[in-house]
Amino acid sequence: MFRPLALFIGLRYTRAERSNGFISFISLISMIGLTLGVAVLITVLSVMNGFDRELKTRILGMVPQATVVSTEIIGDWEQLADKIKEDPEVSAVAPFIQLQGMLTSNGQVAGIMVTGVEPEYEKNVSIINDHMVEGSIDTLQSGDFSIVLGEEMVQSLGLQLGDKVTLVLPEASPSPAGVIPRFKRFTLTGIFTISPEVDSLMAFIPMGDAAKLLRLPEGAQGVRMKLNDIFTAPIAAEKAAAISPQQLFPNDWTQTHGNLFGAIQMEKAMVGLLLFLIILVAAFNIVSSLVMLVTDKKADIAILKTFGASPRLITQVFMVQGVVIGVIGTVAGTILGVIFALTVSDILGFINQVFNLNLFDAYFVNYLPSELRLLDVVFITGASFILSFLATIYPARRAAKIQPAQTLRYE
Repeated sequence: MFRPLALFIGLRYTRAERSNGFISFISLISMIGLTLGVAVLITVLSVMNGFDRELKTRILGMVPQATVVSTEIIGDWEQLADKIKEDPEVSAVAPFIQLQGMLTSNGQVAGIMVTGVEPEYEKNVSIINDHMVEGSIDTLQSGDFSIVLGEEMVQSLGLQLGDKVTLVLPEASPSPAGVIPRFKRFTLTGIFTISPEVDSLMAFIPMGDAAKLLRLPEGAQGVRMKLNDIFTAPIAAEKAAAISPQQLFPNDWTQTHGNLFGAIQMEKAMVGLLLFLIILVAAFNIVSSLVMLVTDKKADIAILKTFGASPRLITQVFMVQGVVIGVIGTVAGTILGVIFALTVSDILGFINQVFNLNLFDAYFVNYLPSELRLLDVVFITGASFILSFLATIYPARRAAKIQPAQTLRYE
């Protein structure tokens, strides 16, 4: 791209910039700005990618990606499940019955969303089996009145594996003593940990026991689907509901957690744009430093031209300097950004633990996730290189237009 002579003179000028302290200072600021901009942008985008991954794998691994719910109990839910699985976007299905209530134990009370499940099916659509701390989801057998709870709920109620916990339903039952809430004692047979939000809100019991509590016949309230692509959830739910449009009603994660996903995507875009401005400012600093350098080297340029240097050679000489600043700043920023992206979770986790800051209490995960993506690194690095290169064009062309006679007249 650059002629050997242009490269030699340009690199020589780059080393000689130290003779002019102010120009050297502006060049250093440009390089530091590029380094920080690239490093911070890679790190922040990696963190946003981490939150996006956690939402998809943890939250959407537990809450239904798509469901169809019936107004009546579906006695032949197996037949319905087989029809739903004919959709190529559906990878697995599971029946469920859902109810809300309160758990009470050791004088503590907490609201809970309880899901009645069939363990052999639930393991195919949920990540719960991969995140069991104690016990197993296979212990949820109809008639045993067993329950699986999240670690946050277990700790708040002061429970241990094998303890009894009472589930209180909001429906009232008449009795000789008057109207009293319906309640049932369950045995804690499993503990899972996904995220603080999920652990404190969700519980699982056998589907048969859920039907008994609600005084319903055997069957399921609805069928939950796991999809090959979560973004096809609305379409998949509509297709499943079309099997029996008078009885089935669709629902999907975009209605329950779509705002959270949209917020993460919006934050990623806005934060990326704001941090990209740092790189843009650094590129303008390159323009400023090169313009001042051209002014400082007018006599040298005039002499080169009198010896036969072409405008193209002069242009390349000063473009070399801007490219050098861009290359050094971008490479240094990329290295720092990759290092920070790979270690930021451990660093902030250590700080959070040592100083007990509770930095992640407001989030749906209890640590700072980070996922470094090659495409992001390539895009950021490429954009920084391009901006650095473009920033050199105006000062270099201005240097090429200098007239030797007018310049040397005053030297």
